[in-house]
Amino acid sequence: MSAPRTNWAGNITYAAPDFESPGSLPDLQRLVARARQVRVLATGHSFNDMADTEGVQVSLAALPPEIEIDSAAGQVRVTAGLSYAKLAKYLNDHRFALRNMASLPHISVAGACATGTHGSGPGNQNLAAAVRAMDVVTADGDVVPFERGQDSFPGTVVHLGSLGVVSRVVLEVVPSFEASQRVYENLPLDVLDDYYHEIMSAAYSVSLFTDWRAPRLTQAWFKQRLPDEATGSGADPGPPAVTGEPWFTATPATAACNPVPGLTGENCTEQLGVPGPWHERLPHFRPEFTPSAGDELQSEYLLPATHAVDAIHALAQIAGQLAAVVRVCEFRRIAADDLWLSACYRQDSAAFHFTWIRDTEAVLPVVTALERQLAPFAARPHWGKVFTTSAAGLHDLWDRLPDFTGLAAHYDPAGKFRNAYTARYLGR
Repeated sequence: MSAPRTNWAGNITYAAPDFESPGSLPDLQRLVARARQVRVLATGHSFNDMADTEGVQVSLAALPPEIEIDSAAGQVRVTAGLSYAKLAKYLNDHRFALRNMASLPHISVAGACATGTHGSGPGNQNLAAAVRAMDVVTADGDVVPFERGQDSFPGTVVHLGSLGVVSRVVLEVVPSFEASQRVYENLPLDVLDDYYHEIMSAAYSVSLFTDWRAPRLTQAWFKQRLPDEATGSGADPGPPAVTGEPWFTATPATAACNPVPGLTGENCTEQLGVPGPWHERLPHFRPEFTPSAGDELQSEYLLPATHAVDAIHALAQIAGQLAAVVRVCEFRRIAADDLWLSACYRQDSAAFHFTWIRDTEAVLPVVTALERQLAPFAARPHWGKVFTTSAAGLHDLWDRLPDFTGLAAHYDPAGKFRNAYTARYLGR
């Protein structure tokens, strides 16, 4: 199997001299045991060199796909390399669901959890918070189980590939549900001064978009959980803000929208209030379409939700710089968790996601500028995206980072899973 030379976006060229895609767990164990250095390449959706290595880059795509539902325990055991799109369809076919999904269903279960990737909703934690257990192939090739309840378990789930190769994951599941989504256009940004928390709580999942070219939200996406037809239970706890009527001064979209200006709404999940299964509404993009051409960079920062409005004002001060290189910016909310390296560790969070043009030289100075604007709010960068925060800055933002590096040293004393990324940011 030929090695992929770049990540999905094409901004990172991998230097890994070897690439392997083992077809079984024993093959994976033998590969890890004999390799000098190893890193896992999932779907390549990280925008930095996290997945690169001077040794063997490993894909889990060829492992036999396994999905085993334990309905009594409310959990599913799944091969780590499986995509959320495939898992979600299987779960829905068997009347189960995940609580939330990221905007892209294309990403792998293990890769998303390892980096703290998330969806949206003040009542929804990030995807890694659903992990109940996982099997990890450690440096000597042994399979080590990690389970919720172990003292160090919260330190192992968002692991940045530093503990070993995750082979299987056990996730919490809930009964399947239906949802709908509507898009509203052109909401003045200053409406958020008084109504930010109300708006972000108005549906099961809410995403607000701006291109910073004017003081307005270009689009507001509301994903409403619908009540169970048989019992009437399960509907959103928040107010029903999405009815298809004008909302504040925003107008409901009359055709399918794409949050990225210039791209077709055909790539996106169904809108206009049409009910459908959870996995066909919670992501922004359909799994059968490439969400974009990949000609982009991405950054994201998460900070305490109580500072969200002040952070928006701080970003507005550099709106001209942002507008020059951003394609679209998304505001979301995520609930707190207890995972050591989660950007939502012990704080209900507001997320600010930036989709940039693919011009690293032009983007990096703006990334540094926005980090400066968000610094007073202790904004934590997404581990898998473009950021310029120093290692010292990361240690200030994550107080459990020293505990995590100690955990990594315990399971990988010889540094088999270290690479330039971990040396730069984790200080090991």
